[in-house]
Amino acid sequence: MNISGKTKVVGIFGYPVEHSLSPQMHNAAFNYLNLDYCYIPFSVRPDMLEKAILGIKALGIIGVNITIPHKETVIPFLDQLTEEAEFIGSVNTIQNYEGSLIGHNTDGKGFMKSLVEKGIEIQEKRVLLIGAGGSARAIGYYLSQQAQRLYIYNRNTDRAEILQKHLNRLKSNTFVVDPHLLYERDFFFEIDIIVNTTPLGLQEEDPMPIEVSILQNHHIVCDVIYKETPLLKIAKSIGCKTINGIGMLLWQGVYAFEIWTGVFPPVDVMRQTLGYQPL
Repeated sequence: MNISGKTKVVGIFGYPVEHSLSPQMHNAAFNYLNLDYCYIPFSVRPDMLEKAILGIKALGIIGVNITIPHKETVIPFLDQLTEEAEFIGSVNTIQNYEGSLIGHNTDGKGFMKSLVEKGIEIQEKRVLLIGAGGSARAIGYYLSQQAQRLYIYNRNTDRAEILQKHLNRLKSNTFVVDPHLLYERDFFFEIDIIVNTTPLGLQEEDPMPIEVSILQNHHIVCDVIYKETPLLKIAKSIGCKTINGIGMLLWQGVYAFEIWTGVFPPVDVMRQTLGYQPL
């Protein structure tokens, strides 16, 4: 990579951000296309977020990805949101368009594309969504419109109910799962797909997001975490089809790349950098 006075800068704001795979993925794509861009990780503490966002304009940064813990708290500092990001209430991509900062969300679209790559259809399926945070809202935005029924389970039931009411504005097929109902065998037998959007599983010592004894081999189990989590390992051991978050990472990055550059990136190059093959 040859940095010059003309090199355009993009990056990622998060805290922590050292573990991010996005710099390798995007810089490999820039190099392949011979685009004069570079992608840099920025460790931004929550109390410095507003100043960092102002710095995008001051430094002429083309755009950034936004990751934990800033996806929701960044919104007041932006000039505009896409219709999708506004509905979701979460931003993972910022575009600096002629000095105006526009918030996008490519997480949900990226997750759905990762399912398509695995040959998984959502239509007529019953889906259990675990969590009610930013990732759950982004993914639920798409799931609620395509699934037969979408069930939300969250330790904080109030948050789950807020998300349910929000998604039911799109289609009245979303329900909050009472913790007692969750572990009834008849209910769980009818579930086709389970999606964990919580960070539980990032560390090996984390508790399971659900009680794994209720998993059955017909379940498809998905996790937004990049690696094979303890939940996915156990699900795989009993015969479930499993999907981690690496495909979602790839495709949310593909769509962000296109927003910043106006160019569709070399997906296979980005795949190779991540060591990810869909089949």
